[in-house]
Amino acid sequence: MMEKYHIESYCRIKDQRISLNGATVFESAETNFLPFIKEAYKTLDTQYPKFFKMDALSKLALIASDLLLKNMTEKNIALVLSNRAASLDTDRRHQQSIEEADHYYPSPAVFVYTLPNICLGEISIKHRLFSENGFFVFEQFRADPLVDYADGLLKMQRAEKVLCGWMDLDNEKYDAFLYVVAKNGIFTHSKKKINQLYQTS
Repeated sequence: MMEKYHIESYCRIKDQRISLNGATVFESAETNFLPFIKEAYKTLDTQYPKFFKMDALSKLALIASDLLLKNMTEKNIALVLSNRAASLDTDRRHQQSIEEADHYYPSPAVFVYTLPNICLGEISIKHRLFSENGFFVFEQFRADPLVDYADGLLKMQRAEKVLCGWMDLDNEKYDAFLYVVAKNGIFTHSKKKINQLYQTS
C-alpha cells in the first residue's frame, strides 16, 4: 500500500496580502512590490540582514518560506519551487546595465541573481538547510510535477519534509504559493487539493 503524505501548512502572497493556512497575517495598501515586501519583512519580524541586498524574487521567496520554516526543527527539508518568469525581472535590470556601450556598468550584485534558483540558496542559507532542491519553469502553475517530485523524495527518504510551490514575479506582478509536505498534516497531499488551495487561498 502506497504511503500517503500530507500538507502540513501553506501560505500565499498575492494582491497586497499574506496568508498562512488561510488566515491573513499581513495586509497593506501598498501597491508597489518592493515597498510592500519591505513592510511585510518588518511587520512579520523576519530576521535576515541580507534581505535588503537581494533581488525581488528572492525577497518574495524568503518572506513566504520563513512563514513556514521558522519554527521547524528539521533540517532535511527539500525545496521544490516553480514559476513562469524564471529570473526575468532581474535579467531585465542586468540587460539595462550592459546594453549601452557609453553607460556599460554591470552590477555584480544584480548579476548574481540572474538565475531563478538563487532564491533556493537564500532560503537554504537563512534556515541552514543542506537538502535537495530544484527549480522548474512552467507556463502556468502546475500541481502534478510538484506532487510527484515531493512524494518521490519522501518515499525514497531523501527528505523529512518538502517545501513546494509557485514563486512568480515579473515587474509588479507577484504570486507566491508555498506549502510543506510531510507524513502528517491538515490535508492529504494530492493534485486536486493543491490546485484547490492555489485557486482559493
